[in-house]
Amino acid sequence: MHRTRGKVLGVVMACAAAGLLAACGTNDSTATSTPTLAPTTTKTTAAASATTAPGGDAPSDHPGSTEAAPTTVPEAERPQPVPSQFLTTPSGTPPLTDRDKTFIQELKKQGISPAAPDIALTAGGLVCQGTAEGATKDQIITYVTAIAGSDPSFDESKMSVDQAGKIYYDVAIKSYCNK
Repeated sequence: MHRTRGKVLGVVMACAAAGLLAACGTNDSTATSTPTLAPTTTKTTAAASATTAPGGDAPSDHPGSTEAAPTTVPEAERPQPVPSQFLTTPSGTPPLTDRDKTFIQELKKQGISPAAPDIALTAGGLVCQGTAEGATKDQIITYVTAIAGSDPSFDESKMSVDQAGKIYYDVAIKSYCNK
């Protein structure tokens, strides 16, 4: 009987301690539910003369805050274009070989014009390496499709990214690997 009473008392004490510890914390958080990832252009409007808490109705308890707090409304964020320095081949890269040029020309005949030769050569190299290592065609095309879709000059209105991945694969097998 003493063991049961001791276990029950221990469980009750543990629950009470957990409840007291949970009640000790405050919900005085200044975090908002909308994170900002990058600076945005905002419109500022005048607000009441007292600063309000995150809930919006009670004055905050920040000492010395008598200024009007601006209310900001973020405008739609637009991505910036890719700087041209990233669209050209860096001067430190080796010149294209005839094999590289042939591969890129064959891609262009199929409707793919990569923004930079290194994008196409990376995809072609991946096809050759994957084939040499025994990867399946589907596995290789999955990775090549990701490379094709990340090309800044890729236009999905002209062809699907899956089609582009298959073209990269087929052209690499025919004109790049083992050449």
